[in-house]
Amino acid sequence: MPRVKRGVTSHQKHNKIFKLTKGFQGGRSKLIKQAKEASLHAGQYAFAGRKQRRRNMRKLWITQLGNALTTENISYSQFIHQLKIKNILLDRKILAELAVKDPQIFKQIVAETK
Repeated sequence: MPRVKRGVTSHQKHNKIFKLTKGFQGGRSKLIKQAKEASLHAGQYAFAGRKQRRRNMRKLWITQLGNALTTENISYSQFIHQLKIKNILLDRKILAELAVKDPQIFKQIVAETK
């Protein structure tokens, strides 16, 4: 069986990882073992971060809705409950956007739920 020299393929693999860890500090961007570990952890953090971003945005929309609803003298939970009863299918993102950018339409929606 002939001998296989792996220099080219291993360098390509290493360069691929170094490309991912570019900008990391110290050995995490220069030493292959540390770079591999750092890129694995970075991937895990990125995955978790995408979930957290969705959570944070929902929290922001709920806060914006709550603030807009205090001027209308209705609580957030009552408003959402009334939306479900009246079968108004607007999500929190759209409602928060309306509350911030177009208060007149938002007031009409609130009036319809009362």
